[in-house]
Amino acid sequence: MGCTDYIDYTKYPKQTNLIGEKVKVCYHYDSSRHHFGTIIRDDKELPFNTVIQLDNGRVLLAIECQYSFLK
Repeated sequence: MGCTDYIDYTKYPKQTNLIGEKVKVCYHYDSSRHHFGTIIRDDKELPFNTVIQLDNGRVLLAIECQYSFLK
């Protein structure tokens, strides 16, 4: 656990307009195997985290995978 100056009971980082966008996720640049998911957090300011919830319910950070937008 930790503490940060960016988030507290009344403060949360501003978000981009990508919340709710569907993405295709792969790992280690292996695009032959992938999951689908939804962006559930995309910080516009510090700490600049992007969080994806996969369709199977798992949640991961964007730094743990590669993803592309579905349009």
